[in-house]
Amino acid sequence: MLKLIKLEWKKNSIAKYIRNVVILAAVLCLFLFALCYLGIADSPDSGIPDAAPGNDMISSSIELFTSMAFLVFTGVMLSGFIVSSYNNKTMNLMFLYPIKRHKILVSQMLAVWIFNFTALVATKLLIYGCVLLGSQFMVSSFPLDYNMAEPGFYVQLLVRSIVTVTMGFIALFIGMAMKSSKATIVASFLLILLTQANMGDLTFRDNAVIPVILTVVSLVFAFLSVREAETKDLN
Repeated sequence: MLKLIKLEWKKNSIAKYIRNVVILAAVLCLFLFALCYLGIADSPDSGIPDAAPGNDMISSSIELFTSMAFLVFTGVMLSGFIVSSYNNKTMNLMFLYPIKRHKILVSQMLAVWIFNFTALVATKLLIYGCVLLGSQFMVSSFPLDYNMAEPGFYVQLLVRSIVTVTMGFIALFIGMAMKSSKATIVASFLLILLTQANMGDLTFRDNAVIPVILTVVSLVFAFLSVREAETKDLN
């Protein structure tokens, strides 16, 4: 399986995705640093951050923007690695290999998942570290509500990253069902709206149950996508 994953990275020119994710991480880091220390979120009247309820802590903003960015990035990669392969018939050639179809599809999904999970964790650590470093020299507009010296910080970071990247499998299922790369990316945006939505007094963003449900649903859709690979007509 590891050889198949490496083959997928090589076949899909992983270097360009590495370049793009480095740019994305740098942009997010600069934006959130400016949000925290350069006053771009401050109200011109009061001089305090004009943040929505629930986003008045810097960790909320970091989690929000990184999750949004990488959920879409995961959708883009799944679209390029898998959905486009079905649409342009290159998957037909891959299924001629003396390897079961579901194993090839699993390797593609894992190639995307591993890359994005690693990139998301690294990006979050970069941003949290830069914001913490900046606090040694400047006054933050947002309270720094995290402690990078505590093990719980890293456990929470890893769990949230797993949930975010795994939700991309929902977008993959929709894209494969509709046979559309664009549908995969659009579904990623819709998932962002779902996880950040408010319905009356229920806030999906702060509800711990919703991410768990979405993760379970994502794994179910991933299983269905893999199972149907053995019998799915490619024509």
